[in-house]
Amino acid sequence: MLAIRTRRRKAATLATAAVLASLAAPSLTASPATATTTANTTTTTSTDYDATYYKDAIGKTGTSLKSSLHTIISDQTKLSYSAVWDALKATDEDPANTANVILLYSGVSRGKSLNGGDTGDWNREHVWAKSHGDFGTATGPGTDLHHLRPEDVRINSVRGNKDFDDGGSAVGEGGGSLTDSDSFEPRDAVKGDVARMIFYMAVRYEGGDGFADLEVNGQVDNGSNPYIGKLSVLKAWNDEDPPDAFEEHRNQVVYDDYQHNRNPFIDHPEWVESIW
Repeated sequence: MLAIRTRRRKAATLATAAVLASLAAPSLTASPATATTTANTTTTTSTDYDATYYKDAIGKTGTSLKSSLHTIISDQTKLSYSAVWDALKATDEDPANTANVILLYSGVSRGKSLNGGDTGDWNREHVWAKSHGDFGTATGPGTDLHHLRPEDVRINSVRGNKDFDDGGSAVGEGGGSLTDSDSFEPRDAVKGDVARMIFYMAVRYEGGDGFADLEVNGQVDNGSNPYIGKLSVLKAWNDEDPPDAFEEHRNQVVYDDYQHNRNPFIDHPEWVESIW
């Protein structure tokens, strides 16, 4: 397995480097295709963590694997909500224009300085909606970089606290995202990213630390319950959209520079099926 994963990551790195070499810096309204599938490979590592970070989880499945991963990733440095602004400027930096960040759902490249709450700004999107478990912006799940991403203020509002599912009407300037009354479907290029962020949260927050036990379930319209769906759809998105260089690089930056924990489902997408 190690040899296969190493060859795959080397191939992804070479392909990404070729793409980067052909790109020009995007404008503030860069298309999703330009903005999301590349990463700064000079700072991305393909180091394998199985013998070190994940050593207590290797070989396990099901609830045993989930429990081991929870213990591993719960050892983290926690940020304040205000500190998240600057962190996102690093974790989601546009590799083709370092003055910008990539917005999650729309795929637009937007100036780092345009963060705030006004129209045209980007703000801090909680991919696991903070009302699902009522953790708000509290240090912990409310400030965890592994599910906080920059997004346009208006599109963030359109998503709101909806669960994830297929279908709906197109979101204006949403990069191909869809929505209906009770669910949101992100654009194809980040469906797997969204799924892996949700699965991370369900493993990291298990009812300790004074916060709710977050769980993925098979429905939508979960409201304020500490659940998010739809499990079958999120599993399919994880399979259909495997981790790319941008997502892997982001995981590394969070680990190296901020929280010092990893999203295990970026390193091992197959663990989703092992647990769920």
